[in-house]
Amino acid sequence: MQTENGPVGRKRASFIERARREQVVEAATETVARFGYAHTSLARIAEQAGISKSVISYHFEGKDELMVLVAERFIEAATERLTAGVGAQTTASGQVSAWISSQVEYYAAHRTGFLAMSDIIVNHRSPDGSSPFGGPLEEEVEELAGILRRGQREGAFREFDPRSTANIILRSTDGLISSWVMDESVDLTSGLASLLDFVHHAIRGDDR
Repeated sequence: MQTENGPVGRKRASFIERARREQVVEAATETVARFGYAHTSLARIAEQAGISKSVISYHFEGKDELMVLVAERFIEAATERLTAGVGAQTTASGQVSAWISSQVEYYAAHRTGFLAMSDIIVNHRSPDGSSPFGGPLEEEVEELAGILRRGQREGAFREFDPRSTANIILRSTDGLISSWVMDESVDLTSGLASLLDFVHHAIRGDDR
């Protein structure tokens, strides 16, 4: 018979700890989305989770660790969705569409996580005042620019500056999402269709 200190007991304890951490992360996400980063505290997260503050302190060093984890998890999940969507397409035109739609559709399906992530990225700072989330924008621009260059080489897209155009596409996508953040009644489906139509009219070759 296995004891609490045996393999079964350790596995059970490990499972419970992971479940508790997930509960805290989910509560932190909901708290930031509801009250905003500035008004989020461990006490408020504990209240949202229905646990004591000491439970959070047992699993996490503090608010800083939790906030970074909430943002990074959302970014990783959204990136996985985008990568899968783009990778499923064989043409540059299809990949541009997938890039835009994968982001918008994932954010629409995970509004709470998106609200929390975006608020944390804007407001959270490391002890030295720097942002722990630096760099992704430049990487996004370069990756999308690479798809645009490919389309130009294959004759699917007209001539333009790929980096500048990639930046415009990304900022236009951000604009659509920002409108939806400010007003949940904004029709993202219609907005996405209009954005895709606009982008493809702007980049496609003259004979298409």
